[in-house]
Amino acid sequence: MKETGYALFTTAYGVGGTVSSRAGLVEIFLPFTGLNLPDLRAEIVRRYPDAGENRWFSAKAAEDLQSYFAGNLTEFSLPLDLEHLSAFGKAVCRSVAAIGYGEVRTYAEVAAASGFPRASRAVGGVMAANRLPVVIPCHRVVSSGGSMCGYSAPGGVATKRLLLEMEGVMFSSFGKVKRGE
Repeated sequence: MKETGYALFTTAYGVGGTVSSRAGLVEIFLPFTGLNLPDLRAEIVRRYPDAGENRWFSAKAAEDLQSYFAGNLTEFSLPLDLEHLSAFGKAVCRSVAAIGYGEVRTYAEVAAASGFPRASRAVGGVMAANRLPVVIPCHRVVSSGGSMCGYSAPGGVATKRLLLEMEGVMFSSFGKVKRGE
């Protein structure tokens, strides 16, 4: 396992954490888990036994995420460690990372932007395994009809909707994302 660092942060939604390597951000623990600081620290150290506190990009990532959840940051510019992904996974993550704050794209649009126009279901698989939610904003990817589908982060679809609402995305009375209206 590669050498890693971690940092914890507190928001109005709870505590979160970041893990990074020398190459960039490795994983984000969103603040919707209900864990307290000691329990989240223990979970991170269990998964990353060699992690040292506030090493590499972890502290900067934690600071940026705290600003995002406070409504003060709309764009991230941290290096990302995506070495565990296939070429397809990297292309999808780059396409999703380019979706702007308060914007949404469909799985089909992400597949086309990634160079794989027939791979919308595979895009969903990459998003379900996304270790960097919010920075790689998989919450901004919806079905072609505007439905929320799934969200693998803590809180599921309710968290996805909360993040989109926080970014100013509007919803119909049926709970679907309003696009271009």
